[in-house]
Amino acid sequence: MSSADEPASENKPLGVPRGKRPRIRISCVDQLGTCRCHHGHKPGDVFDFDRDRGKMCSMACHVGFPYIDILRYGGTVPGNEPGTAKFCCPEVDSLNVWLAEIVDE
Repeated sequence: MSSADEPASENKPLGVPRGKRPRIRISCVDQLGTCRCHHGHKPGDVFDFDRDRGKMCSMACHVGFPYIDILRYGGTVPGNEPGTAKFCCPEVDSLNVWLAEIVDE
């Protein structure tokens, strides 16, 4: 029997239905480096991932995307509250800390 023919497990989580992904808000919550962000981000900046990601630094988006995908599809990130994920941009001199969180509508 191929995997396509196997019955779905009753205990397997289904995740988020297609087209029903939650909105994600991304906030700059801290800056650990000594230099200003080259893109101009600072603590207090807030973005809607779907609407505003073009306004965000591409390096921060690149690092945050796997965490955002985990949240959107029902997963959790170890060491973070459910529905949230913290990550840092890779710019060593500015090191902005970002918080991605599911937005309940």
